Amino acid sequence: MSHPGYPFADIERKRQAHWDETRAFRTPEDPSRPKYYVLDMFPYPSGAGLHVGHPEGYTATDIIARYKRMCGYNVLHPMGWDAFGLPAERYAMQTGIHPAVTTEQNINNFRRQLKSLGFSYDWERELSTTQPDYYRWTQWIFLKLFNSWFDPEQKKARPIAELPIPPELAGDANARETYVNARRLAYVTEAPVNWCAELGTVLANEEVEEWTSKGYSVERKPMRQWMLRITAYAERLLEGLDRLDWPSGTMELQKNWIGRSEGAEIEFPLTADAAARAESAGLPASLRIFTTRPDTIYGVTYMVIAPEHPLADALISSDQKSAAEAYIAEAKLKSDLDRQVQGEKAEKTGVFTGGHVRHPLSGEAIPVWIADYVLMSYGTGAIMAVPAHDERDFAFARRFKLPVRVVIAPTASGPREPSGAAPDAPTDAERRESEAAGARLKTAFAEEGVNVWSGPLDGQPTKAAIGRMNALLEAQKLGVRRINYKLRDWLFSRQRYWGEPIPISFDEAGHFVAESEDSLPLLLPPSDNFQPAATGESPLANLPDWVAHARDGKQLRRETNTMPQWAGSCWYYLRFIDPGNSDALIDPEKEAYWMGENGVDLYVGGSEHAVLHLLYARFWHKVLFDLGYVKSPEPFQKLIHQGLILGEDGEKMSKSRGNVVNPDEVVREYGADAFRLFEMFLGPLEAVKPWSSRGIEGVARFLSRTWRLYTQREGEADDADRSTLQGAAIDPRVYADIPEDRRRDAERVIHATIKKVTEDIERLSFNTAISQMMIFVNEFLSEKQLGRFGAEAFVKLLSPFAPHLADELWSLLGNADSLANVPWPAYDPQKITVDEIEIVFQVNGKVRGRARVAPGADDESLKKLALADPAIQRTLQDQTPKKIIVVKNKLVNIVV
Repeated sequence: MSHPGYPFADIERKRQAHWDETRAFRTPEDPSRPKYYVLDMFPYPSGAGLHVGHPEGYTATDIIARYKRMCGYNVLHPMGWDAFGLPAERYAMQTGIHPAVTTEQNINNFRRQLKSLGFSYDWERELSTTQPDYYRWTQWIFLKLFNSWFDPEQKKARPIAELPIPPELAGDANARETYVNARRLAYVTEAPVNWCAELGTVLANEEVEEWTSKGYSVERKPMRQWMLRITAYAERLLEGLDRLDWPSGTMELQKNWIGRSEGAEIEFPLTADAAARAESAGLPASLRIFTTRPDTIYGVTYMVIAPEHPLADALISSDQKSAAEAYIAEAKLKSDLDRQVQGEKAEKTGVFTGGHVRHPLSGEAIPVWIADYVLMSYGTGAIMAVPAHDERDFAFARRFKLPVRVVIAPTASGPREPSGAAPDAPTDAERRESEAAGARLKTAFAEEGVNVWSGPLDGQPTKAAIGRMNALLEAQKLGVRRINYKLRDWLFSRQRYWGEPIPISFDEAGHFVAESEDSLPLLLPPSDNFQPAATGESPLANLPDWVAHARDGKQLRRETNTMPQWAGSCWYYLRFIDPGNSDALIDPEKEAYWMGENGVDLYVGGSEHAVLHLLYARFWHKVLFDLGYVKSPEPFQKLIHQGLILGEDGEKMSKSRGNVVNPDEVVREYGADAFRLFEMFLGPLEAVKPWSSRGIEGVARFLSRTWRLYTQREGEADDADRSTLQGAAIDPRVYADIPEDRRRDAERVIHATIKKVTEDIERLSFNTAISQMMIFVNEFLSEKQLGRFGAEAFVKLLSPFAPHLADELWSLLGNADSLANVPWPAYDPQKITVDEIEIVFQVNGKVRGRARVAPGADDESLKKLALADPAIQRTLQDQTPKKIIVVKNKLVNIVV
């Protein structure tokens, strides 16, 4: 499609070349100016390139970056690539093409696409997580984690050299090392993981669905893994949210992921036979559970353990062994995420172990079941099931015909005084009454209330009952109060080639030997074998000359696991500030200037990263803050999630649906400015909205009208074809003084447009700003006279949204420089003030007259004015009005 009068291809090619030649968006180091750091969540450069949904957030940040520059800010607006990852490695496994080759090709394509859209990135700060001079510092941060511990008293990370060692360990080097290693922020342990044998790697929970949907099998199995102790920061990660300007939904997701809960850990002793089996295996003879409602302990009718619970073998009886082992094997094929989802469904699965534990207060034998809705990764991996007061437990009890005991009621006659220091548990008769009430339940009662059939807690309201039961358990050494978190330590190992090498080796005795900081980076070695090793280790284990090495006369073996893709994206916002620094992670003065007290001023990206990326980045930042490398306690002050842009069929864009729209095609047909404007004009930034090919044509026509408003060719009529740039010039009428008879209205439109566009940009309400600019062009297109101030002001307003066209018009207006740093226009509030407004006079709802009055005229004055109007008097013909209705600043309606 061509647009007569709008040579977008010529303009965009010319302006982009000019920006590159003049380094228009290079970020100066100028601490005398106020700073503004606006950042995109940097992309993974896939082979498919961008589709039209990807640049939505980039367009929004570019509008803000251009606007803030014009407002006098020193703006940092960078771009880079989150380029390590499984897709490139999987492609290498299939084709033999090195991931570095495909990654570079993908980056080049992404860069070309982004440049074609005119984004004002400082490309001199471009980085990729795969560059050795970048991942050198990712490895450096890892070593800081490895060589730090969390001090629970100071509630901060400290160097491992400052860890107090118990005096009794002073003479035992091995015990001392074990003690230290158990407290490092980066440590090794056996952990249950999502293992995909075909891919030869561990998958994060979030990756499981993606790869199982492609036909791969995933099972849960314990493996030796590197972990990061993010759980030590759980409380600080929660507290830090209070100071952030983030979407409320994202805040809730973070809080729920951290999952703080107050409750009690309670020990349920194993029965004699199970206890003997446990002790012979070196395991405790009691089952520990965590509960937030210890007041319901007398409502326990069964226990549930996770399939991978260490006490499972001890609890499984011989007659249940076959069924239990089959169930456990099936559970291994499910991810934690699958099990959580299944746990929310009505149909529960489980198997009886055949074993029992003793109720710690009543001594009653309680059956123990295995069910996959209980996760080893939360709490203790075991629960006391109170089916009358928990929906999941209730569904499970009904499914397997287990007793249900009511111990909480909505109301009661009043609290009962406790009798004695260790009052009796409910009697058998009381338990039967409780179960009879449970049998009548249609659903669980999960609210607070008062205790019934609960021995010493009878009649106590929930909060009092919880406190009393906690005190009772602690007094008898049966339990302790605990604050628990759903958050688990970060599983940091990947059995992959295409990732950052972990800078740790092991000596012949298995002791850690860390790389020295001045020897970094530990380079990813060249290889043409990307298949996992036969041992299940990463492809790096296939490189014996790299794995085995010597240092200081010691034979060492390098760690063959690599870091996850999350690692490089945890701290890239810091490297953008000081990308060329080869001596330090970041220059302290530059960090203090660009991050200040609040960090990045505006961070924009997809809601799919609402939890893990943001949580992991906050964790790393807090460790760096504790160790003195950054001064801001949080990395991202303001966060916005752009909404999805769907296909024209209203579905999420995907190759399988065939509804992907390539931005290259849109730019070729309509131009980059039209693409940018339309992405913002579709609706509010955070909203989900469908793409519309017809809709973008309207935006393209607006840009054509703008070009036609400003330009002409010498000696040609207004409707001449101006589809090429050659010979274009500013129409002199644009600069002409506005005629006196329309000056007041014209200036009102000009200054009102400046005000609205400015305020809408500040609110990130870009679609309404564009609507106002459309009104502006329609207002002036026929008469053209804008005056010099109006003509230049509108081009400035247009610049953040349609920078190519605006820059070209600015040049045609006689300005040598780009609009990049031209001051933003200011409006005059006095010019917006309306001196007079038109009031409509009606009789029985029909318009009979009009008058111009001052805004805000009082009701009585308007009534008198209406009744005195000759047209109203002729209509009334001496009739007496029943009532007169005044709508302020709009109308007077006389009812007769």
